[in-house]
Amino acid sequence: MLDNNQLLRFTTAGSVDDGKSTLIGRLLYDSKSIFEDQLEAIENTSKKKGHEGVDLALFTDGLRDEREQGITIDVAYRYFTTPKRKFIIADTPGHIQYTRNMVTGASTANVATILIDARHGVIEQTKRHAFIASLLQIPHIIVCVNKMDLVDFSEEVFNNIVSEFEEVSSKMLVKDVRFIPMSALLGDNVVNKSENMPWYQGAPMLHTLETMHISSDINKVDARFPVQTVIRPQREGFIDYRGYAGRVASGILRRGDDVTVMPSGFTSKIKSINLHDKELEEAYAPMSVSITLEDDIDISRGDMIVRSNNKPEPSQDIEVMLCWLNNSPAKPRSKYTIKHTSNDQKAMIKEVVYKYDINTLERNSEDSDLAMNDIAKVKIRTTKPLMIDPYRENRTTGSIILVDDATNETVAAGMIV
Repeated sequence: MLDNNQLLRFTTAGSVDDGKSTLIGRLLYDSKSIFEDQLEAIENTSKKKGHEGVDLALFTDGLRDEREQGITIDVAYRYFTTPKRKFIIADTPGHIQYTRNMVTGASTANVATILIDARHGVIEQTKRHAFIASLLQIPHIIVCVNKMDLVDFSEEVFNNIVSEFEEVSSKMLVKDVRFIPMSALLGDNVVNKSENMPWYQGAPMLHTLETMHISSDINKVDARFPVQTVIRPQREGFIDYRGYAGRVASGILRRGDDVTVMPSGFTSKIKSINLHDKELEEAYAPMSVSITLEDDIDISRGDMIVRSNNKPEPSQDIEVMLCWLNNSPAKPRSKYTIKHTSNDQKAMIKEVVYKYDINTLERNSEDSDLAMNDIAKVKIRTTKPLMIDPYRENRTTGSIILVDDATNETVAAGMIV
């Protein structure tokens, strides 16, 4: 049974004019997720522009005007709900100079939708988007072969694109790929099944998103609880209460579990788990709770409560796949603040092992300069150990960001290898 409140995040990526805006507009329009006043405004604008029907691209292209005024737009988020699920769409720009935006939008996604224009097939950008999706370990990919109306809804064209894409994705770590032939403009296979493509036996896009099994995307094995703050209410009924508040990063913690506090290594048992004024038997990712322990241990922000028989690896030397997000390039051997879960430490980039050429997907170990949008494997040294897991096993405890101390800007995001 599906949890009606389950949230699915998906990111859209595609080349310019592949129809991303139209596809999102069609999803919102056909699933009746648009307010009437929004719809009215867009119908009026469509009439002024001389369109016969509603120009669906206008639902998301309110941002275009801001772009023309020279305001940078990172990632546009859209929210909608159906009776089966809640959705957050991260709409990311397609150009190569926006690689960092795609990385940002995709970093929390369950599903990546990659748009392909049926007339052009798999192009450089398609390969790049698939590569980033596999690098970020997005568990599911939906390849939307759009504009099928412009190739006479040809099954042969669709099958050729499927085999082209499969050849590309076979070299990557992509587990679940699905292909949907569609016309976002006419609404074929977006929310409603297409009558123009009886040869396609699969479900339309919305049904696929609503029924996709995502609860196993979260790591339920490794219990990790990064402590954000210590709660001491000091009021009647709670005089001796000392709770550790945070968000369960992965796994399940139950009352009575034997736990170890990292990095100190002290052990104890879970005495209680509280959510507001309710006491729970267990907490699992991504719940935010407060935990109390049987023993009085010195615990502060940045420590991690884990199960005693399953601990992360404390490490000061970390290998990371890094995406450089900042306009200014990385300075060799300069110091940054590294943020990992609730833990902040000082760190230094020791070495750039190799850089990826995002177009050819080849590794270049000669070039060690990190500029904006570069993706590279680097070695980082931290002042104190971090409790890390590999990113492919745990997206929360396997990710880091680097902050420039001088400007307080986030300069890079990384996945621990």
